[in-house]
Amino acid sequence: MISDFYKYQAQTTPHPLALEISHARGSYIYDSNNKAYLDFVAGVSACPLGHNHAKVVNAIKNQLDNYMHVMVYGEYIQQPAVELTKLLAKHLPYPLEKTYLTNSGTEAIEGALKLAKRATGRSEIIAANKAYHGNTMGSMSIMGIEERKQAFRPLLPDVKFITFNSDDDLKQITNKTACVILETIQGGAGFIVPTNNYLQKVQNQCNKVGALLILDEIQPGIGRTGKLFGFENYKCTPDIVVTGKGLGGGMPIGAFTASSKLMDLLQDKPKLGHITTFGGHPVIAASALATLKEITESNLMQQVLEKEAFFREHLVHPLINDIRGKGLMLAIITPSSEIANSLVLKSQDAGLILFWLLFEPKAVRITPPLTISNDEIIKGCKIIINILDEIQHA
Repeated sequence: MISDFYKYQAQTTPHPLALEISHARGSYIYDSNNKAYLDFVAGVSACPLGHNHAKVVNAIKNQLDNYMHVMVYGEYIQQPAVELTKLLAKHLPYPLEKTYLTNSGTEAIEGALKLAKRATGRSEIIAANKAYHGNTMGSMSIMGIEERKQAFRPLLPDVKFITFNSDDDLKQITNKTACVILETIQGGAGFIVPTNNYLQKVQNQCNKVGALLILDEIQPGIGRTGKLFGFENYKCTPDIVVTGKGLGGGMPIGAFTASSKLMDLLQDKPKLGHITTFGGHPVIAASALATLKEITESNLMQQVLEKEAFFREHLVHPLINDIRGKGLMLAIITPSSEIANSLVLKSQDAGLILFWLLFEPKAVRITPPLTISNDEIIKGCKIIINILDEIQHA
């Protein structure tokens, strides 16, 4: 199987982890030798209820018995998608009430950018240095790392970058700006949280000049910070909110939500202002609906901050310089990229799944399922500390 993996499946890096998967349950992934790996990554924040959660699996199976794809997005009334968008509206602050469902987070970003241009009649987009919003051409245009973009230029014009948490840069948001797009918590940059009411200040400046604020909740959303959406921690309501990853419960999804007034602009002038074949797919919507119900109706979100404190209590070591992030969106900051690499690779050998962050080479990702138990947290943290001890004394 491994030779076919390298021969026939396109790779994203020269050195994939190449773990051959047999099955996954709860907080564990099992390889083809039936070795268990405790999962501290959750599919890069995409499996908030862990693996093969019974309610999610049952929702998928029930929908499969009814129908799968029947028509391009938005033409037919399909119950899973309608119920999902209605439940999102219930849990979002007014006027965020109408949702467009897509196949992935980066597609939702593309739709949000188009909506901002359509609404304002402006072309300038402002994003953040070290931002990551996906890898399609529009999303890549607002990626804040030039070395990842250079080979694919030309990209979208009229894109400017500001520094996250910098008040001085807010003056760059002017009456030429269509939108400012920010991750609520910067992911690839190292799980950087907003400070000193930064998001409120950005929102105030956008309101002042008639620009729209888009917040990317693809990673911090769906309960990962202890709130359903990360921006709820920072007393800020965006004009457009984008989500994905965890919303699907392990299935591919994206969504962007705005007021009815804004979203209805995509219906006309031109018609079909945004269109997708498989967005809102009934099987995926059923999975997302079951996931969202479980997270909002259980006590998982209330437990998130307690579990964060538990991680911080058990991850104390001289080679851990900092633990950034909020809730169960955490990043261990080590003294060097070599230590971070070694920790990820040695942990996999020891039966623990960790992963890197895109733009911070000294960081190691910890984004486990929200369902992870305290005993599993202790087990994983012990593996991390033991490996750091080995590295320190090598």
